[in-house]
Amino acid sequence: MAKSLIFCTALAACLTLAAADWSQGTATFYGGPDGSDTMGGACGYGNLYDAGYGINNAALSQTLFNDGASCGQCYVIICDGSRPGGQYCKPGTAITVSATNLCPANYALPNGGWCGPGRPHFDMSQPAWENIGVYQAGVIPVLYQQVKCWRNGGVRFSFAGFNYFVLVNIQNLGGSGSVGAAWVKGDKTGWIQMSRNWGANWQALSDLVGQGLSFAVLSTGGQYIQFLNVVPAWWQFGMAFNTYQNFDY
Repeated sequence: MAKSLIFCTALAACLTLAAADWSQGTATFYGGPDGSDTMGGACGYGNLYDAGYGINNAALSQTLFNDGASCGQCYVIICDGSRPGGQYCKPGTAITVSATNLCPANYALPNGGWCGPGRPHFDMSQPAWENIGVYQAGVIPVLYQQVKCWRNGGVRFSFAGFNYFVLVNIQNLGGSGSVGAAWVKGDKTGWIQMSRNWGANWQALSDLVGQGLSFAVLSTGGQYIQFLNVVPAWWQFGMAFNTYQNFDY
């Protein structure tokens, strides 16, 4: 039987997770004491409260970010007291964060810094980070694993672009948290395959203005959902639309 790591949240709900499921990484923080400067980011979510992610968020190093394919995924993180820097851990604590941004390498530093190539690193919002680490440390060793995302409400579609260029930011996914493929359908079209533009933004090069829209999304967990007639024909670029469906995996 695999050795387990056991820890309890403040709500006294204990989580038991096989040690083999954990990976080693490091974590820093940014965004200020209230995390307000973490809004926006390389996933394109904009206001993270509106998009469903809130303050428990993190920018991932390129190794984890995967060119935006990891946007929206959830990770449970604990401070690793067994490694150098572990004296700054807050024992018995854990935090779950959503991936909302990229932490780029800094090539002014050796090996690109904490977010350099090959390094699994989380640059977390300061409020999230301070759940597991002592502020004075600045950086701590962590153990992490991807977990199921639990979201309030349904998937959200936020529009940008112009004319024949429709850019849709797909937000607030539960389950695996991230989009593997997406399609859009207008009142006058069949299903149109979309492609990832950047982050969580998916594009369609079609004249869809003035049409009611439906979407189909395949999560990276393999669940396929059609969101039928969720956008009215009077939609405009800059608008966002909530739905009542979400992913379980």
